[in-house]
Amino acid sequence: MTPSPIGRAFVFGDQIDTDLLAPGHRMKLEPDALAAHCLEAVDPTFASAVRPGDFVVAGLNFGLGSSREQAAVSLKRLGVRAVIARSFARIFWRNAINLGLPAVTLAEADQITAGDRLSLDLEAGRLTNETQGRSYAFAPFPDHLTAMMRDGGLIAHLKRSAQPETGAAA
Repeated sequence: MTPSPIGRAFVFGDQIDTDLLAPGHRMKLEPDALAAHCLEAVDPTFASAVRPGDFVVAGLNFGLGSSREQAAVSLKRLGVRAVIARSFARIFWRNAINLGLPAVTLAEADQITAGDRLSLDLEAGRLTNETQGRSYAFAPFPDHLTAMMRDGGLIAHLKRSAQPETGAAA
């Protein structure tokens, strides 16, 4: 993958749980309507301010709480390019990856400030903060996970993998 287009950083603290991402009392809403309430308890303007290609940046244990996939779905529906955090709850991390939403563990996430302009190169394992002129390395994802995210998530990847190869025979 080549570096992503530049997106803005929306910065949150530690312990952002799934109920903040997809509020339990809103779970009967359709996915796009639910996404409109994503993170409203911490930043009421988030869902209306975030644009496709922007980044969510957080501290420790992002996505703790219930196993609700809607937490990652809400971020993806809003067009979030990736979540960058110091650490993730494992169930959120897996849900995000399965949906094709990169969840990047970065020890230096706390050095990113709100509004910083970021770009991400998953294959190289590099996040660049264009605003600060800094670049951060992270452990690249295994090839199969990078391919899955590139294809848009697990289901899209399996469908693509099941399609016969096209092309001229040798």
